[in-house]
Formats: sequence, C-alpha cells, structure tokens
Amino acid sequence: MPDHSNTTPPPTLSRREFLLFTGASLLLAACGDGLHGRRPRVGLALGGGGAKGLAHIPMLEALDEFGIRPHRVAGTSIGAIIGALYAGGLSGTRVRALVEQFLVDRSESDRKLFALPRSLRWLDFIDPALASGGLLDSSDFIAFLGEAITARRFRDLEIPLKVVAAELWSGAPVVLDSGPLLSAVQASMAVPGVFPPVERDGLKLVDGGVANPLPFDLLSGECDLVIAIDVSGDHQPEDGEELSSMGAVFHSFQIMSQNILAEKLRYRQPDIYIKPDLMNVRMLEFYKAHEVFDGALPAKQRLTRALRNVRGLSKPRPGCSPAAK
Repeated sequence: MPDHSNTTPPPTLSRREFLLFTGASLLLAACGDGLHGRRPRVGLALGGGGAKGLAHIPMLEALDEFGIRPHRVAGTSIGAIIGALYAGGLSGTRVRALVEQFLVDRSESDRKLFALPRSLRWLDFIDPALASGGLLDSSDFIAFLGEAITARRFRDLEIPLKVVAAELWSGAPVVLDSGPLLSAVQASMAVPGVFPPVERDGLKLVDGGVANPLPFDLLSGECDLVIAIDVSGDHQPEDGEELSSMGAVFHSFQIMSQNILAEKLRYRQPDIYIKPDLMNVRMLEFYKAHEVFDGALPAKQRLTRALRNVRGLSKPRPGCSPAAK
C-alpha cells in the first residue's frame, strides 16, 4: 500500500495515486476468481465540508457515466445530505439540478458570513435559534430535504446508507443506518455551537465531523472497492483577512475535522482517495456552487481515470452482474 502520510493530493495524477489505482486494478481484475464472476461491489464514502461538499456532485456524475451504482454509501454532514439524496434514487445530475434551482449570482456588495444570499433559498430555511443550543435551526431545511427524498426510513432507500453523527458528551462516533432517515441526517450536520444537537435514541447527537469526517472505514468489510471523497478543501488567508466570531467557529471546526482525517489516513486508506482542489470556500458559502463545481472537475477526471483502471467495473464481461443496489 502506498504512503498516504501526505493527505493533500495535487490536482494531477500523482505517483501515489497511480500506484494506488494500479493496486486496485490488480486486486479487482475483471470478474476474477475472488469475485466469483460478479462485478465488484463499490462502496462510496462522502465527507463533510459545508458548501465544499457540493463537490460530491460531479463525483456522483462520474459514477453515473460509468453506469456504476454503489453497493453501499456512507456520509458525514454534507456528505450525509448528498448521500441520502443519491441513495434515495436521485442521479448525480438530478442532485445538481436540485441545488442549481436555488442558486443565482450573489450581490457583490454584501459578503458577510451571516448575510445569507437572497438567492440561496434553501439556506433561507435556516432560522435563528439562540435559545436551543445553537445559532441556527435546520428544521425547515430538513423539511425541504424531505420533499426531495421519498424515503422516510433507511429501509426505504434504494442503496443502504450509513450516516455518521457524534455523541455530544463523549465525542464518540454514532453510526445511524436504521430507523428514521431525516433526523439522522439532521444530526450528522449539527455543527456544535451552530446547530442545536439532535436527540435520538436517548442520545444528544452533533455533526459527525467531530468523530469521523470521512467514513470510508465503515464500508471496507462490505465492499470490494471503497471510494472516498474528501471535500475538506484548503484555505490560504488573504492579506488583511479577518474572521468574525462565527467565522472562527466554522474554521476551527473544519481544521479539527481535517486533523482527525489526516491522522486516520496515516493508519488506514481507502482503495481510491479523491480530494478536490477547493480553495477558500467557507462552510456556508453555497453561493459559490458553480465555483465549487468547476474546481471539482480535475478531481472528477482523476476519479474517471481511477475507475478505468479497475477492469471489470465500468465494462463488465458477459455474465457479470452489475453492482447490487
């Protein structure tokens, strides 16, 4: 297994990625003996990152272009949101359309973090909730999400989904994969201090980025090939840049999640690791959606090259069954 101590891949195919993808190709040769004549079962892990998580969508489109439907999906925070939409039956293109219907250009005259853009109707659903343990209330957004997903319980999804949250007091990871779906997603996106904790099964749950920002490890025992999409991005401070108090909370949370993931990758790696080159996109800057989509294109190309290296995945031989839903 190649060295993954450097967890920020360059935008082009590195030697590390080449070795990783080649290894995956050898492991998952077309309908090899170890797969008993079937197509490899693909696991897809979608990480947290706020608005940067929109970069998951081009990766879903890459899978769709190959005719790949994952066997399992695991998601944290925005990855849980996108994962629920995808596991609920929406294609990558349909998820993109769902996002884009709420986005137009934001006025250049007002870029304060909490002056949410008028165009961003899905964040207009987020209301102040100072008395309930957080600054924002995501209930209306979750209701909107419920209109986009017909599934109400995990068992109703087309693809089995694991949603990662964290227990508030201990910080221990909590994996939700049964029971009500929407409350699980709401818990997974509950950034501490920003959104109120979600009570479920006697626990107070917060954003899964506290414990497992990119949950590829939850899929390895059930899938032949695990793809992990890291949308944590990077930030290069501009001259004279200052953060508001809440901006500091957001940034600190993201740095914490990045450090947790970096340590995890030192000891365990997915078969295919993709990190889109996303620079200076803050957690709630969803108005930068098209910038995120464009920035994710090189990563989509890397994923496409990786998938091509896994023989028997994109073009199964006669007699090979497609990946299960």
